[in-house]
Amino acid sequence: MTNKISIEEYLEKVARFSGSDYGKMIRTQFQDIHGDSELAMLTAPSVEELDQIRKAMAIMTPDEKQNADTLTDEQVHKIAADAQIDPANLAIFMNGYALHCKRVP
Repeated sequence: MTNKISIEEYLEKVARFSGSDYGKMIRTQFQDIHGDSELAMLTAPSVEELDQIRKAMAIMTPDEKQNADTLTDEQVHKIAADAQIDPANLAIFMNGYALHCKRVP
């Protein structure tokens, strides 16, 4: 029995620290030597990353949203291309959602 939250609920959970001082601190802790912190996106996405994910969510079909935890890499890439956003950001978000759905309570 799964207690799967919707992709929209997961987005709001991930978005809670976006742009906040706490979120900036988390991102700093995860920075690599180039200043990138992609993995921190699942805890504290930047405002730009959050906007991109919301843009992708806006064009997803109800079926894609319902089955977001099982979308293939090709499907995620197509959604990113259609939304004209960075496919890596969407892939990180979707993989985070899939892991969240599969975790043991």
